[in-house]
Amino acid sequence: MIWKTIRQIARNGIRTEPAPDIGPQAQAEGARIQTEVLAILGRALSIRMVDAGSCNGCELEINALGNPYYNIEGLGIRFVASPRHADLLLVTGPVSRNMATALLRTFEATPEPRLVVAVGDCGCDGGIFGENYASAGPVSKIIPVDVLVSGCPPPPLEILRGILTAVRRRV
Repeated sequence: MIWKTIRQIARNGIRTEPAPDIGPQAQAEGARIQTEVLAILGRALSIRMVDAGSCNGCELEINALGNPYYNIEGLGIRFVASPRHADLLLVTGPVSRNMATALLRTFEATPEPRLVVAVGDCGCDGGIFGENYASAGPVSKIIPVDVLVSGCPPPPLEILRGILTAVRRRV
């Protein structure tokens, strides 16, 4: 039985793609971002992610920020479980009527100076859901938003750019 598996591996070869070569330019850009975040905040940026009623497309792209390719933790940016420890709220989805109060309480629990980034078309303008009996519409109808990151869903690099834009506006 094991010999059959070994023969199949020998016949097919390695089927995975090699790790991306980010090169010295991308490494320098990563170091610059980390230095900028630390210079502005004096410490790591803490983000609380809030799903206000999305389809989870944006969440998949946000989770991709944690993989080795984007390595958001290496840039001095981390996700936290409590809004009381957060500097920035990353909100996805159109705000469902059931989440409106929870989003407002989360915003109020985040210490000043707080930043809010709305991610995805739904978070920016309500997307295909708009405002109806179940949806309160975009995030900006419930809480003030500093930066909008449009796209359905936006790629991880655009989400990172939106986060950095919000941090730069804090200065």
